[in-house]
Amino acid sequence: MAEAYCVKCKAKKEMANVQEVTMKNGRSAMQGTCPSCGTKLFRILGGKK
Repeated sequence: MAEAYCVKCKAKKEMANVQEVTMKNGRSAMQGTCPSCGTKLFRILGGKK
């Protein structure tokens, strides 16, 4: 599973409902939600596709 920092919880959390997305500049990222508070989490992955 993907892990990202939750700003509301102020801790690293495992993302729920993870999707791989492509940003406008062509980089790939993981987007999901925090299982505790429901906040949207975002993690940028390395390298361009």
